[in-house]
Amino acid sequence: MTTSMIWILMIGVMVLSMLVQSRLKSRFEKYSEVPLGLTGAETAQRMLAAHGIHDVKIVSVEGTLTDHYNPQTRTVNLSRDVYYGRSVAAAAVAAHECGHVVQHATGYAPLRLRTALVPAVSFANNVVSWVLLAGVLLINVFPSLIWIGIALFALSTLFSFVTLPVEINASARAVQWLDNAGIVSYETKPMAQDALKWAAYTYVIAAIGSLATLLYYLSLASRRN
Repeated sequence: MTTSMIWILMIGVMVLSMLVQSRLKSRFEKYSEVPLGLTGAETAQRMLAAHGIHDVKIVSVEGTLTDHYNPQTRTVNLSRDVYYGRSVAAAAVAAHECGHVVQHATGYAPLRLRTALVPAVSFANNVVSWVLLAGVLLINVFPSLIWIGIALFALSTLFSFVTLPVEINASARAVQWLDNAGIVSYETKPMAQDALKWAAYTYVIAAIGSLATLLYYLSLASRRN
């Protein structure tokens, strides 16, 4: 792939990312107006109990779409709009995060892999920019340095792709449980699916963007060498 093609891909990814983020925000705003009887916190509590999980706390955190499951603290962290919200959007997000809890409890393989990668990826993310910059500046003195930086960035790219099945599976678990538990109806189930679909697209775009950037660095290193 030529450098110009890589640049076109990167620009395309940036444009798609903005479009997906805009669409995601509008979908969640729309489905936040569709009422359900339970709050997001109550939905989470029911889903965890239904799977026999009683050692995970559900807490409210600040921010918008800051919802996440923390396996270290054993907490499902829901943004205030989700925690207190009684809507399709709140139920979908809460159930999705509980889907990660169920993955953890059942030893879902992609989640185990992603968890194992976290320490190395955290280290790589902290140093990769400096290593790549030094690699470019010292390409004639220390040519292998840029390849070390590329290897560190490749680890982050791998993490992005490992994340995809984890997120998609959590959404599938969420929608299935919401349906089976009767929390969503024939009319509201497609809304929950649509909200989580657009959330999943953000991870797809992030993975493609990371791959495009990795290809750019590979192209740059090959030219310099």
